[in-house]
Amino acid sequence: MYLPRHFTVTDLGQISAFVDAAQSADLVTFDGTKPVSTRLPVIWDRPVSPEPLVSDGAEVAEPTDPASFGRLLGHIAIANDQWKTAQTGAQALAIVHGPQAYISPSWYESKARHGRVVPTWNYEAVHLTGTIEFHQDPEWLRGFVTRLTELHEGGRAHPWAVTDAPPEYIDGQLRAIVGVELTITAIEAKQKLSQNRSALDRAGVVAGLQGEPGPDPAAIAAVMAAQLAAGGDA
Repeated sequence: MYLPRHFTVTDLGQISAFVDAAQSADLVTFDGTKPVSTRLPVIWDRPVSPEPLVSDGAEVAEPTDPASFGRLLGHIAIANDQWKTAQTGAQALAIVHGPQAYISPSWYESKARHGRVVPTWNYEAVHLTGTIEFHQDPEWLRGFVTRLTELHEGGRAHPWAVTDAPPEYIDGQLRAIVGVELTITAIEAKQKLSQNRSALDRAGVVAGLQGEPGPDPAAIAAVMAAQLAAGGDA
């Protein structure tokens, strides 16, 4: 990931909250001839006291103990050849997406003063890199899908549970998936939110985004407005 200093995020708590909220990631592996990718529902298993990220301002450094970043867990369809073509122990990348939005230069206060402005694209993203492993053990899969179900059903008035379905049906469904485990060895996180612009330009972007249709511009505007209110970049 290209990480200019002013767009780089190194706060592990902030990164963790972002990944937890996204609840999915694009798993990218190499099949021997080309990169391949699948969107997966995920859970990030983190140590109780993870080692803090260290940054030189350009990129997030690897920890002294790579295991301190934990594991990203997911599952993939057994009919999806990606798990067959990605060698166990090979490097893989999980891309976690956040909101994104086009930024019009017409929103900048500086446009009226000197006109030296161009369009850009604001977004949030996290890249998790590590070694990949796949699981077909039924109990590993049952434990993971139970956790995943509880994560998404827990807040509902009438939550569905894995045990609500006939056991033989669940057994069949488990045979149709493969578990994914990414042992995370490096994290890169980016918030490209016009931090390189003046406060007036950023305020103009917030106002402009608030008038755009769809949830993503509103989400980007909300994060930018919070940063402006805090008087900083994060």
